[in-house]
Amino acid sequence: MSTRLDRVFTNAKTAGRGTLGIFITAGDPDLETTSLLMDALVQSGADFIELGMPFSDPMADGPAIQAASLRALKSGMTLAKTLELACSFRQRHPDVPLILMGYYNPIYIYGNKRFLADAVDAGVDGLIIVDLPPEEDDELCIPAKEVNLNFIRLVTPTSDDSRLPVILAKASGFVYYVSVTGITGTSSAGSNAIGKAVEQIRKYTKLPIVTGFGIRTPEQASQAALHSDGAIVGSAVVDIIAENIPSSVSKIELTHRKLIAKKVNLFVNELSRAIRKKVG
Repeated sequence: MSTRLDRVFTNAKTAGRGTLGIFITAGDPDLETTSLLMDALVQSGADFIELGMPFSDPMADGPAIQAASLRALKSGMTLAKTLELACSFRQRHPDVPLILMGYYNPIYIYGNKRFLADAVDAGVDGLIIVDLPPEEDDELCIPAKEVNLNFIRLVTPTSDDSRLPVILAKASGFVYYVSVTGITGTSSAGSNAIGKAVEQIRKYTKLPIVTGFGIRTPEQASQAALHSDGAIVGSAVVDIIAENIPSSVSKIELTHRKLIAKKVNLFVNELSRAIRKKVG
């Protein structure tokens, strides 16, 4: 059965271009702003959205996304509210893939079985859980796939030919190539390095491969899409959100929420146009 993610990658390939995924944190700076931002991402050409599940100890994330997670938690965001946000988005946008990304601890506390059922009911398409390795597949990966939730694996520059088959054995949806070592948003990889890594990964999977971490400009997004099946941008978008949060008020008014969404819309539109220039 064709899924929303399948259709996104098929349509992009037919059009001779890469895909664009955008990461934002649920509840940053508040739930209402996130809802507007998600609509803005669709409008500006994002092919799929990664919605971060706020966590107090996001060890794989750089300063920008760590700060976003803390802002979200301070605003009262919870995993239950994140799922409600996903459900509301799905009602407005029936065809845009939505992936939940984050850490296992909040899911464990919520309850695995309950979480998977609620995620499916909310219309979530897949999960990226950065701290659950393949050795822990019984914990969440296999149960997720049993309810038709894609379990997207991260592959890094240090993943070699002995490790790749293990990582990719039960991967689904697409493969997320982390193009730099270390935390998010701190550096970027050269296009030649991306091309070589993607060529190596393709030996072990037929899934689409999308490049993320360290992509901050339209040019970098275009290069990532040229050498893989798309680009994912997170920290650069989160920075725009942070830079436009008013510091002098405790509650963000609708006019300012719209301003934040507009700023993000303009930037993501530039990313989308850059990726859509790739032909052949």
